[in-house]
Amino acid sequence: MGAGLYGAGLGVPPPGCGLAESRYGAGMPSAPQIAPIAAGQMDALLPLIAAYQRFYEVEDVDDERNRAFFSTFLDPSERGSLLGAWRDGELLGYACLYWSFTSLIPAETVLMNDLYVVPEARGQGVGHALIEASAAVARERGVARLTWMTAQDNKRAQRLYDSTGAVGEASIEYELEL
Repeated sequence: MGAGLYGAGLGVPPPGCGLAESRYGAGMPSAPQIAPIAAGQMDALLPLIAAYQRFYEVEDVDDERNRAFFSTFLDPSERGSLLGAWRDGELLGYACLYWSFTSLIPAETVLMNDLYVVPEARGQGVGHALIEASAAVARERGVARLTWMTAQDNKRAQRLYDSTGAVGEASIEYELEL
């Protein structure tokens, strides 16, 4: 995948659905520009990654470890992709996509492992635009599904996810530290 731009109306929900327009009317903020994060943009991305990690109560947020890890998702990458949402030169949010698989249908999938929007841009369509762009990336890869999960108590995110037409599944995640 090249360093393409992704924007509203590319997938989730289907084009012409009008969800954003009905929510914001004439006062809707300009749509963010969604594009893969470039190496020179990592300094702008790191504070958002740290805020995402703090939200999920990570105790040892380490910028250099984050830089090393997330740099492996810079396009082109065999591991995934980092998408950034920009408005007027400011990074408002990001999505980190992992190329993954499911044995249920068996097929490749895209896991949107991280989705974060800065607090001052929430409710302005940034998260929705990142989901749409993530779905566009998944379609470009020819995969069967875009998947993601969130904390059970993250009701604001769940309202966003429900508005996309995605179906939430009841499951329990297990983690074994090694």
